Amino acid sequence: MLAAISVVFGWVLWPFSGALLWATLLAIIFAPLYRRALETIPGRDNVAALFTVVVVIVMVLIPVAIVIASLIDQGGELYQRVQNGEISFAHPLQQLRSALPDWAGSISDRLASIDLSALKERLSGLVVPAGQQIAGHALNIGQLTLEFVASLLVMLYLLFFLLRDGDELNARIRDALPLHPSYTAEILNAFTLAVRGTIKGIVLVALIQGALGGLIFWLLGLTAPLLAGALMALLSLLPVLGSALVWVPIALYLLVAGSVTKGIILLAFGTFVIGLADNFLRPILVGQSIQMPSYVVLIATLGGLAAFGANGFVIGPLVAAMFLTAWQIYIGSKAQREARK
Repeated sequence: MLAAISVVFGWVLWPFSGALLWATLLAIIFAPLYRRALETIPGRDNVAALFTVVVVIVMVLIPVAIVIASLIDQGGELYQRVQNGEISFAHPLQQLRSALPDWAGSISDRLASIDLSALKERLSGLVVPAGQQIAGHALNIGQLTLEFVASLLVMLYLLFFLLRDGDELNARIRDALPLHPSYTAEILNAFTLAVRGTIKGIVLVALIQGALGGLIFWLLGLTAPLLAGALMALLSLLPVLGSALVWVPIALYLLVAGSVTKGIILLAFGTFVIGLADNFLRPILVGQSIQMPSYVVLIATLGGLAAFGANGFVIGPLVAAMFLTAWQIYIGSKAQREARK
């Protein structure tokens, strides 16, 4: 009966699973701030929790809303410039073909045989129907907005109570888990560290890399710096290549298009600032949190995105961290049992 009613209750909560997930994550991340506020005003749990929620709104939600609005604006502007021909790859391709050495003549001939106009028509044939489809579903935007606002309000409501009653909920979970108290404490502690390590070590580093990328794009006067920074932040969630998938092609385009100085600056900044930010910042931000190999982070992030959508970039690494922790606990307990024998 316990298993059945738990499954049914999970099914009831599923429409707001995203709100519940982010409320839990934000409660874990901002719990230290709530405790400091409670130390300042002892006995005022509601006021401390409300203050923490307001801080979350000001520091997280409002900046995210501003960035999303700016992304939509710059994305539309970039699309219009491409449609109007202000941004074109034809001239840089011609310069690249003329700069090829004699031994690359065969490659140049093959490039010359490519029908660029036909390629453009094919790309237009893919983009235009997609735009028409988006326009056809424009009436659903209002409904999606209402659903988003509802989820946002539910998340803030849950966040308030998770902050205020977090210690009590934590104690109840410890009592309810059918494990040895030491294992329960280790798992819950690992979960907290995994959440903070995932957010600080993956998401925050990605945001910093995206901000650096957007800054250099803005300083160089390149198109849509905020959009480029957002793409770098998104791709920075993937180890190894990450943000280089954005700034390397743009730098090469600038070099071929004749903007050699800007291309060199972007390559140098991307290599020595954006590229090395992960190596220096991740150990500092993660601290004592669970460390995972880069290939595990990559597979877990991609798998999480495929399985859970946008929330998967957090769920994937979090599940991977808990998986590794569970096996470490099992191996450690097995070694202890064998040592006793």
